[in-house]
Amino acid sequence: MARRVHCLVLAYPSQGHINPILQFSKLLENEGVKITIATTLYYLKNLQKIPPSIALETISDGYDDGKDEEAMKNFKVYLDRFWKVGPQTLGEVIEKLGRVGYPIDCVIYDSFFPWALDVAKKYGIVGAVYLTQNMIVNSIYYHFHLGNIQVPIIEHEISLPMLPTLQHEDMPSFFFDKDPTILEFVVAQFCNIEKADWILCNSFYELEKEITDWTRKIWPKLRTIGPSIPSMFLDKRLKDDEEYGVSQFTSEECMQWLDDKPKGSVVYISFGSLAIFDEEQAEEIAYGLKDSGSYFLWVVRASEETKLPKDFEKKTEKGFVVKWCSQLKVLAHESVGCFVTHCGWNSTLETLSIGVPTIAVPYWSDQSTNAKCFADVWKIGIRASIDEKKIVRRKVLKDCIKEVMESERGKEMKKNAMQWKIMAAKAVGEGGSSHENIKEFVRSFV
Repeated sequence: MARRVHCLVLAYPSQGHINPILQFSKLLENEGVKITIATTLYYLKNLQKIPPSIALETISDGYDDGKDEEAMKNFKVYLDRFWKVGPQTLGEVIEKLGRVGYPIDCVIYDSFFPWALDVAKKYGIVGAVYLTQNMIVNSIYYHFHLGNIQVPIIEHEISLPMLPTLQHEDMPSFFFDKDPTILEFVVAQFCNIEKADWILCNSFYELEKEITDWTRKIWPKLRTIGPSIPSMFLDKRLKDDEEYGVSQFTSEECMQWLDDKPKGSVVYISFGSLAIFDEEQAEEIAYGLKDSGSYFLWVVRASEETKLPKDFEKKTEKGFVVKWCSQLKVLAHESVGCFVTHCGWNSTLETLSIGVPTIAVPYWSDQSTNAKCFADVWKIGIRASIDEKKIVRRKVLKDCIKEVMESERGKEMKKNAMQWKIMAAKAVGEGGSSHENIKEFVRSFV
């Protein structure tokens, strides 16, 4: 009997990275590929359920019992140790699986681990890089890697091939950090990308046609394979695929609260698993929601709850503050009419795939670039303006909510959002652009 193709999927230890690469793995499995997922030993301890058909292995980041104080404070210290220990332990996993009769045909690695390609090549294995951000953001970082953008950025407008004209506030935040560590880290994704056998991007062709076509002239092996979100919210081909299955957080009480609200009447607010706002911003959001008069469901992580105003009620007829919820299920609930988001790429793909208009409140990283796309490229949202202290004031939030929920422009955004929803489902469905790209990738091993 022919042996199944076996892919070792190396996931970066952060929820925003593991979720999409796990979804992609489920699609590969559906095409007959055997999947083994590897991530750091410490992160694996925190994961919830992974489908039983997917095998798990661990590599080390040098901090198997959690980061020490120095690594917590200094990302460079953490990276230096990880980049020494990681490649060695990845090699050990490849050797071990070969010894026990499960040799690896391909290493699919998160692009934050460029060294994984060197390890794959050392063992004569195919290396496929998985880009977790969109093509516009990848292109910006790649142009910096080529020397086409310099820091500090002095131009007021940045013009790059096939991209909208970008102002400073549209650029990834790391270009403006005093410490270059994180910018260097994200740009290192592209240090050996031309040597990868495949370049797989968690986006879909119809969303980013021009930049994808332009980039494929430089990276002929680039393929869009997204949106990497659970199938039941897209084309519904994988029947039980309703959750990522790796969430570090759980809570479902919010669904009952949504059930008795009118269609399209609720504002859903979530700033992801990492964003940290100060008390002043939390207070402005709290009163902006209250003053809007709309129903609202607001996710405030346990670590952030102390920042809410003391007199702010967590559960009323109009509003409900929860520690966590299934974002996909909330966005897909018919009572939700608007999403106030930090614009992380996973949240962005979810709202595009489910068809919900947005109010963009970017926090850091690629989020300002995604916010630019929401408002000016895909036209399914508006960006909340900030004041000189970089705070979104309550009146601004209230006015944005009114615009999305009640104005003619809001109706236009909803119409556009529904069109993107149809295109996203089509891309991953039978015969769609992403589905065909995934099939081409799998066929290359036969």
